[in-house]
This record gives sequence, C-alpha cells and structure tokens, in this order.
Amino acid sequence: MPTSHQILIIGGGNAGVSVAAKLLLQNKSLDIAIVDPADKHFYQPAWTLVGSGVFDIRKTMRNEADVIPKGCKWIKEKVISFQPEQNRVTLATGDTIQYQYMVVAAGIQLNWDEIKGLKETLGKNNVCSNYSYDHAPYTFECIKNFKGGKAIFHNPTTPVKCGGAPHKIMYMAADYFRRHGVLKNSNIQYWSGAAKLFAVAKYEKTLLKVCERANIDLNFNVKLVAVDGPAKKATFIGVGESNKDQEYVVDFDMIHVTPPQGAPDFIKQSPLANAAGWVDVDKYSLQHNKYPNVFSLGDAAALPTSKTGAAIRKQAPVVVGNLLEAIQNQALTHKYDGYTSCPLVTGYGKLVLAEFDYENKPKETFPFDQSKERWSMYILKRYILPWMYWGRILPGKA
Repeated sequence: MPTSHQILIIGGGNAGVSVAAKLLLQNKSLDIAIVDPADKHFYQPAWTLVGSGVFDIRKTMRNEADVIPKGCKWIKEKVISFQPEQNRVTLATGDTIQYQYMVVAAGIQLNWDEIKGLKETLGKNNVCSNYSYDHAPYTFECIKNFKGGKAIFHNPTTPVKCGGAPHKIMYMAADYFRRHGVLKNSNIQYWSGAAKLFAVAKYEKTLLKVCERANIDLNFNVKLVAVDGPAKKATFIGVGESNKDQEYVVDFDMIHVTPPQGAPDFIKQSPLANAAGWVDVDKYSLQHNKYPNVFSLGDAAALPTSKTGAAIRKQAPVVVGNLLEAIQNQALTHKYDGYTSCPLVTGYGKLVLAEFDYENKPKETFPFDQSKERWSMYILKRYILPWMYWGRILPGKA
C-alpha cells in the first residue's frame, strides 16, 4: 500500500524546509512530509566568501536532520518520477507516495559534465569553482598563490543559482590582488554567456566602474565548452549574433568556472515541466498551470527572476498562503512580484545590495541608494544573513 500525506514537499533545501516550517507555524495539525535524500544542508550564499578567504566552509554545513521542522516527517529517499494525474510520486526504491497537495522545491542541477575536461581538473591546475562545498576553499588557494598572469572568471549561458556569484568572486580576487601588489601584473578577464554584466542598469553602472578600477576585460555571448587543466587552456564558442560558432582558445594562469545549470532531470522529464524543463507554475500565484494541487518555488520553478535565497524568502509566504486557501477551497489571494536580491560583494568590506522585481525595477529595502558600494551592506552579508538563515528563515519566522 502506498504511503499517503496531506502535503508532500519535494526537496529539503531552503525552499522546502522554510515552507514546511511556515505551514506548521500556521497549523500544527497539518500532515506534512519532506522527501530529500541528502544527509547535509548547506548555506551556499557564503561560498563566495569562502572562496575569498573570509568564511569557514564548515560553518556553511549542518545535518539535514537538524533543520527538518518538528512535526514534519522526513522521507530520506530520492524521487524518480511524478504521476500528477494520480497524485503520486515514485521513489528510487520503487515505493510510491500519495499526496493531496504537493510543493516542488527540488532546486537546480549542476551539470559539470557539460564542460569537457572540467571534472578531471577541478580542484587542481588552478581550476576552481565556488559552486561546490568540496572545492570552494581551493578558490582562495588559487587567489592567494596567484603571482600575476591571466585570471579568467566564467559565467555560463544557462540560468544559475545566485546570478551574481560568477562575477562576485572576480571582484574579490581583483581586490586581493590589489592589496597584495599583484594587480599591476594581472590580466583579469570575464567570459560570460550573457549579453551584459548585470540585468539591472542602476547596479550595472556601479559594477562596470568596479571592472574599470581593476582593468577587467569583459567578453560576452560566449560558451565555455572545454577546460584543459594541465595545458592551462580554456575553449569558448561564440553564441551571439556577431560571433556565432567562433572559437576562442584562451590561456590562463587561474580560472574560476561556474558549471552550467538546469532543472533536475527527474523534473525535466516529468509532466510537471514546461518546455525548458522547469516546473510550470503561474509566476504570481506559484500554482501549477495544469495541476491545481501542485505548487512550486525556488530554483526549480519556472519563474523569470534570478534564482536566489532572497527570492525564496518572498516566494515561501505566497506558496503557504495560497496552499492553505486551496485546502479551504478558497480563491488564491497571495501574489509574488518577482522580488529577488543579489548581495554583490565588490571587494573586502564593500557590497552593492541589488534588489529588484520581475520588471528588473529596483525594489530596495533601505532608505539610501543601494547601487553604491557600502561597508554596512558587506557586514549584512558576512554576519547578519547567515544568522538570519539558520535562526529565522529555515524555522519559518522570517
């Protein structure tokens, strides 16, 4: 006999845990289960600071068992397929679980294999990435030991979690090089699959000045296809109108790679996905466009905004409010406006807090111009946000 739950949450990351916690704060009698095979839970926004040498990687990890809310069942298994017509999911064990309502919060998949040679050389040959718990500390090794030459920072053509991360580490590296007298012998290059540095003009203006300050060479509309660590060569292909299929083979002394990312395979291949593979939800209500008892939020959802923890913090109350209304057979009244935030570190003790909505219009929290680099905002990222995450966001209180 299949197990059954009133609310089934797929994914025990930021989105899944905070939604479960918020639901139980509203109604302790709800029958909620989270399905996630992971032993550990990570606070990934700090990995840029780990790669910059100012945060201990061990403080970004806790046991998953310790963050699952009290009163919520944890099914430590992997989902392999969805049968939304039958209100059912199938686990890797072959067991099935029925649900009345489902919240899909399965995050994003890192596709390291899409770049030829990357997996073999990552963590050595000065090839680094902050997108991995195991490898983020090596980024700082590369920065610290850099004595000049060519430092490449890469951003893929796909959506990524924390869209600012591929260039934040570049600004930190440039500042480190400046402070250690290495910048004058350095050629820093940014190679990106995007058409510009940042989507919101107000913040991009500041970031372009930061690039100017360090003489950073910007290259857009390119896709990284191969990394040869021992030979210190990276191969890019043009993806823009003017450089389509043009090949660039670039030497490097260090390279920071951001892996291409996409919807998890088990979602991409499911009836829940849109053509691009993401969970097909209404961008305001976060309710599935075809299955009204399914909701989705976080990186797996088809929402045209940056995939960040800050976005999840605004999406979670919308999912919770609308889900509780759906259970009561009421009209859904909660709306998400696309709010997201990128705390862009631009140097040690400097940060631009970019906050914006679906229209790429700034939607700022503080009464000052957030496009300016500020020490106070760096302190927010370094100390306050990690405390908020573990102490307020995951327990559903913020």
